[in-house]
Amino acid sequence: MGHALHDLSKHNAWATAHLLAFCQGLDDASLERTTAGTYGTIIQTLRHLIDSEMSYLFRVTGFWPERPWQQGEAVGLNVLTERAAVLAAAWDRFLETDVDTERLGEAFGDDGEVFAVRAGVFITQALHHANEHRAHVCSIIGSLGLNEPSVSAWEYAFQTGRSTLKPIAQAVE
Repeated sequence: MGHALHDLSKHNAWATAHLLAFCQGLDDASLERTTAGTYGTIIQTLRHLIDSEMSYLFRVTGFWPERPWQQGEAVGLNVLTERAAVLAAAWDRFLETDVDTERLGEAFGDDGEVFAVRAGVFITQALHHANEHRAHVCSIIGSLGLNEPSVSAWEYAFQTGRSTLKPIAQAVE
């Protein structure tokens, strides 16, 4: 039996990797594009997505990569792809443990407040935040007149074998 968070975490990692791979095919001008209602340019949004996920992961695991990065670094897609792989592996290691979603961590408000936050909320925020910003990037890609990549849970399931086509004779009626 798998941990309840495995598919959520695996989808998150797969969707980010899939989107980064798609963006490798974009030119620099496209990576610097934005559209109304999104976080920023494609590259800014991807940097923010990866940086924020590292912060959330650190808050629930205490893990920071051997080659730590500074949040807000102006890195390119190759570095973001490497960092996304580090994050995916770290989430996998974390989910191999007995996850205590009630453990308290800290978050900081805009005015210096300190909040006690349950680990489960950090995990939820990491997954929600990534979904939101992947949608922003896909919106910008669509505004460029391109067909954005599917990063849905269904596409993840088909691409990773978590969902397979049953023969018609075996289909549920």
